[in-house]
Amino acid sequence: MAALNLNMLTENASRLGMRLQETLSEHTRDLAIARGSGSAFLDNPEEKVKNIAKQLDSNSDREKLEAMKRLIALISRGRNVSEFFAQVVKNVASHNLEIRKLVYIYLLRYAEQEPDLALLSINTFQKDLSDPNPLIRAMALRVLSGIKVPMIGSIVVLAIKKCAADISPYVRKAAALAIPKIYHLDSTHQPELIRIISTLLKDQSPLSLGSVAIAFEEVCPTRLDLLHQHYRRLCRTLIEMDEWGQVDLLSLLVRYARVMLPRPIPSNETDAPTQVEVDSDLKLLLTSAEPLFQSCNPAVVLAVARAFYYLGPPSDLPRIVPPLLRLLHISMEVERVVLTNLVLISSALSNVLAKSYVQFLVRADDPRQVKKDKVRLLRAVINAENYASLLREFISYADDADDELVANAIQAIGYTARVVPESTQQCLGALMSFIQSKHDVIVANAVLVLKSLVQIRMQQQQNAVASGGLPSQTFSPLEIISRLARRIDEIRHPKARACVVWLVGQYASSSPTPANNGTTSTAPEGIAPWAPDVLRKMAKSFMQETSIVKLQIVTLAAKLLVLCPSDRTIVLLNRYVFSLARYDLDYDVRDRGRTLSSLLSGVNANIYGESNGEHEDVGGVILRREQVKVVLFDGKASPVEETGKDEDDHGRFGSLAAVTGRWTGSDNYLPDWLEEGISSTLRDSEADMPQAPAYTSQSSAHSIGPSSRASPVILTPSASGGISPSGSMSRQESAKAAYMDLDKFYEDTEEAEESDESDSEEEDGEDDEDTASGSGEGAASTEGEEESEDDDDDGGSNENDRLVQNTAR
Repeated sequence: MAALNLNMLTENASRLGMRLQETLSEHTRDLAIARGSGSAFLDNPEEKVKNIAKQLDSNSDREKLEAMKRLIALISRGRNVSEFFAQVVKNVASHNLEIRKLVYIYLLRYAEQEPDLALLSINTFQKDLSDPNPLIRAMALRVLSGIKVPMIGSIVVLAIKKCAADISPYVRKAAALAIPKIYHLDSTHQPELIRIISTLLKDQSPLSLGSVAIAFEEVCPTRLDLLHQHYRRLCRTLIEMDEWGQVDLLSLLVRYARVMLPRPIPSNETDAPTQVEVDSDLKLLLTSAEPLFQSCNPAVVLAVARAFYYLGPPSDLPRIVPPLLRLLHISMEVERVVLTNLVLISSALSNVLAKSYVQFLVRADDPRQVKKDKVRLLRAVINAENYASLLREFISYADDADDELVANAIQAIGYTARVVPESTQQCLGALMSFIQSKHDVIVANAVLVLKSLVQIRMQQQQNAVASGGLPSQTFSPLEIISRLARRIDEIRHPKARACVVWLVGQYASSSPTPANNGTTSTAPEGIAPWAPDVLRKMAKSFMQETSIVKLQIVTLAAKLLVLCPSDRTIVLLNRYVFSLARYDLDYDVRDRGRTLSSLLSGVNANIYGESNGEHEDVGGVILRREQVKVVLFDGKASPVEETGKDEDDHGRFGSLAAVTGRWTGSDNYLPDWLEEGISSTLRDSEADMPQAPAYTSQSSAHSIGPSSRASPVILTPSASGGISPSGSMSRQESAKAAYMDLDKFYEDTEEAEESDESDSEEEDGEDDEDTASGSGEGAASTEGEEESEDDDDDGGSNENDRLVQNTAR
């Protein structure tokens, strides 16, 4: 028995497996066919391509559809199939919807190349504008507007005007997208197109409004007066539109607000000094756009952030930071765009961005531009609280393989030393350690940063002394210069060597540091001990230096000669350097040598060591030593601190110009705010009118319904004793005023029901009396009149039946 049960179970299991296999194969058959057919269309040998023309001329819709699919597949692979244009045009009026769609796609691709053949099918396109299918109507308009032949401009305008009044919002959207095409083809139709745009602006469907905004920007971007009556409705409809329509409409509304609405101004109230007065229409736009911060489309989020940045009060600016930070993790492309825009607003929102500086740390796989933007953001958000962490990050970035990132990181260290005084010693220690590096890029950038720090600190000390205070003792600039001067041979980068030579010459007259171990300095009087040695080394390698270094060597020699003209060593070094510069191959070096030699004629008349007969007197004014010192040393301004851009950059944030660095045609340049916006009454529309009268009449109309059903008009067989229709209507009209109170409404309803019951009882009593009188007269009458009386009774009973039916109704 157990063996029998086991065999049955095994047999049932095998049957179930076979049935499942058959079911799966049956359900996946269509999918397998679809996959096979799709891949077959992409693999088109030459034999099948040659048969496409025959298939297009065939009477079978199946062969035509297969041929069109092969053509579209070839187009997707980049092959030119315009040779089949004549055969494809013949099928433009096909009854098969799938064939017609593919034909329209083909014509959109090649109508511009074959305008003459495309003109042959214009009549078909015009007929398709009346097709019951809205998809066919929209595609017909797309193809008609895609034929770039100026002579059919009037026909296309009429087609657009017809589709602009279509019942389908998809067709109206296609009409709006066709407006820029015909405008670029023939701009003489602009007045008619503006009227069509005015009509489309009244559209209540959110589907087409985004395309209308595109047409408006292309055809009449300065006619913002057309938006007055529709501004508030467009703001309310913003959240219901498609994503890309929201982007286009937001851009248009932001520009409208900058031109037509007043700028938010601080309140004059003393109790609330931070309050800002915002126009009601501007607040409507910001309130309607704020929910779009949660959009999944990064372009929408960026457009809303742009609206808040340029339109909102300063208190609303921190709202744009969290949505933008959310976009950093979507993709590398989105991260690139968002970081570029965050850099633009980093100076205005540094305190808010500083809380999320961890998201700006550089990763090893970041692109070069992303690394650059992240370092700039980290520089912008650095403060006394996070400088220690960020300084470690900058030091680690200096070892990166990207030279640009290394330069930016070292410059960020110098920036940290300037903005956070507590970090000065750490920054200087890091920069001095960079000078010992074997990489020229690190050494060069470290020297450049140290040069700027020395200049700034020396200027600060001079200002402090001039104001009667004491200079800061955080670090000694001269000590840094002396260490750089001793390492001049290790610095090989031309720009870095030029910076060190300039620093030595500029600050050679400063008070020298006391010598160590009690030794006395052998330097000339009035000159720092390390300056002449630098001039000796640079004069020795003058011929091997680059032009930028040679210019600074000549300047250093002139400065030391002015400081100590009596020192024989300095005079000989000057004579050697100026002789080399006189015959240098670079004309800039030659000109610098001749200029300085003429300038020093009052200090040393024979700077080239020539005899009296060979010395050439060029004439002119000879300056004294003090005057030459002023020319060479004074007027050297310290580096200018980087400042943020103007608050109003005319819409660069959130535009393509933020990424490309230049304005393009697709960017909306935002004008300046007006002192006072236009009157808000111009934006009033019928939808904004008070609704109180309409609401009262509507409630009255609703209250008439039940009262009329509760007390219907009663029809009686005689005119006496009944209620007339006019009387019933007057009673209803007199009860309208009482319906405004709910208690009175119920009281009147009860009274009306009681009066109806009493009226029906009186009518029943009258009918009984009429019946009794009729029967008495029938008894006293003769037999010859019985038949006529029977007929009268039948008529009366019929009338009573009709009365009962009417009363029931």
